[in-house]
Amino acid sequence: MATAAVKMIGVVGSGQMGSGIAQVAAVAGFDVWLLDSDPVALQRAEKAIAASVQHLVSKGQLSQLAGTNLLNHLRYTSSLEDLKSADVIIEAIVESEVIKKKLFSELDRIAKVSAILASNTSSISITRLASSTSRPAQVIGMHFMNPPPVMKLIEIVRGADTSDEVFITIKNLAERFGKTVICSQDFPGFIVNRILMPMINEAFFALYTGVATKEDIDTGMKLGTNHPLGPLQLADFIGLDICLSILKVLHEGLGDSKYIPCPLLVQYVDAGRLGRKRGIGVYNYQNRSPLAKPLSSL
Repeated sequence: MATAAVKMIGVVGSGQMGSGIAQVAAVAGFDVWLLDSDPVALQRAEKAIAASVQHLVSKGQLSQLAGTNLLNHLRYTSSLEDLKSADVIIEAIVESEVIKKKLFSELDRIAKVSAILASNTSSISITRLASSTSRPAQVIGMHFMNPPPVMKLIEIVRGADTSDEVFITIKNLAERFGKTVICSQDFPGFIVNRILMPMINEAFFALYTGVATKEDIDTGMKLGTNHPLGPLQLADFIGLDICLSILKVLHEGLGDSKYIPCPLLVQYVDAGRLGRKRGIGVYNYQNRSPLAKPLSSL
């Protein structure tokens, strides 16, 4: 499928990633269906996108007319059947291989024959996700960075059977979104998280073994290596459960002990201290204003 033939895009999952991806696609002029099985989550996403667009208008980065047109490109649904006319469907749900494969099987059933199925997974094998469909040549990884409207990178991952045509279509589509593209082979963690997660894990080990306080670890990395956020702050923004999930994928997929998750990270997740989304992780956010410019790889 040529990129010019892409008219309608479906996005499955209305969390921070899914709603951000939907906004990016609408900004680029595509008609977009944003789907979530939870109507409350869908309503929350609609309000968040509207607020984001209004913020851009108020800052003069978008005209009122352009903002209205953008919102008119977006539709919201809880029915997979509404995606049957989509040319590209981007999955952005929970980072679980079992759940993603079930969704891909369902999408394969309802999507039109020519549709491309893309996953925003940050670590799970595209080849294995594709195996749950009858169209493995049309399955590809399209890993956006968080938050999608702000971050300029998309990591494209080809499965074992992804066709050249599908790769070119998705690469061109990402560039139409205004993003810079990097390409990874289908290995655990791909490029960004293969490098980032061991750093975050090592920061947890430094805290766990008493090398330094969380504040000094983060300050050291921010001022010593010019990172916009310290690794523990970044872990809180990503979600400690997601960090743990990716580390498990790296450890299981690569079989190297250096990827074994730090016991402190495991303990925090077991305690429900998942980061900013729960109000507490490494840091307590219940009485804090959000970070001005959150950056992460997920």
